[in-house]
Amino acid sequence: MKLSKTSGVLGALFILFFSSTEVKSQDKFPDGTAIPKWFKENKPTDINKLGKKYILTDNGLKNDSTVLQTKQFQAVIDNAAKNGGGVIVVPKGTFLISSLFFKQGTHLYLENGAKLKGSDDINDFPVVTTRMEGQTVKYFPAIINADGLDGFTISGKGTLDGNGLRYWKSFWKRREWNPKCTNMDEMRPRIIYVSNSKNIQIEGITVRNSPFWSTHYYKSEFVKLLNLTILAPKEPVKAPSTDAIDIDACTNFLVKNCYLSVNDDAIALKGGKGPKADRAPENGENRNIIIEDNTFGFCHSALTCGSESIHNYNILFRNSTVKDASRLLHLKMRPDTPQHYEYITLDNIRGNVKTFLYVKGWSQFFDLKGEEKPKRSLANNVVLKNIDISCETAFAVEKSDLYELQDFTFENLTIKALKPEEQNLSAIQNLKQIKVNVTKVASLGQTYDKKDDSDLATK
Repeated sequence: MKLSKTSGVLGALFILFFSSTEVKSQDKFPDGTAIPKWFKENKPTDINKLGKKYILTDNGLKNDSTVLQTKQFQAVIDNAAKNGGGVIVVPKGTFLISSLFFKQGTHLYLENGAKLKGSDDINDFPVVTTRMEGQTVKYFPAIINADGLDGFTISGKGTLDGNGLRYWKSFWKRREWNPKCTNMDEMRPRIIYVSNSKNIQIEGITVRNSPFWSTHYYKSEFVKLLNLTILAPKEPVKAPSTDAIDIDACTNFLVKNCYLSVNDDAIALKGGKGPKADRAPENGENRNIIIEDNTFGFCHSALTCGSESIHNYNILFRNSTVKDASRLLHLKMRPDTPQHYEYITLDNIRGNVKTFLYVKGWSQFFDLKGEEKPKRSLANNVVLKNIDISCETAFAVEKSDLYELQDFTFENLTIKALKPEEQNLSAIQNLKQIKVNVTKVASLGQTYDKKDDSDLATK
């Protein structure tokens, strides 16, 4: 049948309208608000527009992995800041440092083959006031520190190497001697710490072998992490507490096209802990976080809320592949802290995990600080959709008087599991299931570590 010109125009308009509607529907945060253009306008860092270049080897530093050159490197940063800013260029080679503190207008560029290697002697690091595990405390700074900056960038194809082996061995030896020792008892630095800053872009580099958390962002906004590789091993020595990305009381944050494989959580949402954490000015919520187009190797959880977290709102995790993670989504319900996790969506995920959804109490270093009763927490408006995954356990969801789970939606899920455990979903109030196919299988192509240390804190 031949279409008339009018019907053809109407058809074209219908298609245009439908396509436009579909694009808009994909362009919203979980709470239905529009995603700003900032999240989509991602351009490579152009160091030619960032001012004068200060090449380390032209400014008194030597390509020598055995000589600590922190003071010389800091002098280059300070000189650049004094003269209007610029880019500190690390040429091909290895440079041994401890903590560096970037100033307004200064940037870091790592050439292909360049490596900044952290000292494995904690005595080379100062003790400062910093943020760690949901508290403002005296502790050690990171190797790369940026505080109160606007427009700071790290770019290039080189490597930040935390040189963590000695710290990891010391941690496990301490834990063997004292099983109750905390993560901070073994003194160790992070690799990147950005705080109280805005308009930040970290792009292209490799971050590996961190002694502690790999990268940590606190009270910062408009942060983009693009095309990063963040690595820390699980063997032959496990790299403890090496979270790839810790987002701590931040707003408008993008993680895109990254590869993350560490011996702890890949992406953890932090914010504070303790019975009065929601009233303390140093704490805060995470809001408008997009995590997309990433690949996850081994990690404890691809996405975790907690363990120090008070409010996470509008979290969108999508279009990603997960391989060998212990968990896809982990909601750590901390009984000594008021928590609210809401409007969290995981969409279009493929791969394999040990546990698909993990929601239980998290009692590591529990402390009510004199309060009589634990705080009651809530997780609501959590959506898992368009996911094809294989796993050992589908749903490790624990019912508790200490928290409520409500208004979850499962849509278009294909799950192959050794243990479907669908009865555990009774802990969720008002659970909507649309096209959910959970299949019990006799075996999987992937096996998981029976002594997975990610379970320790829940016991």
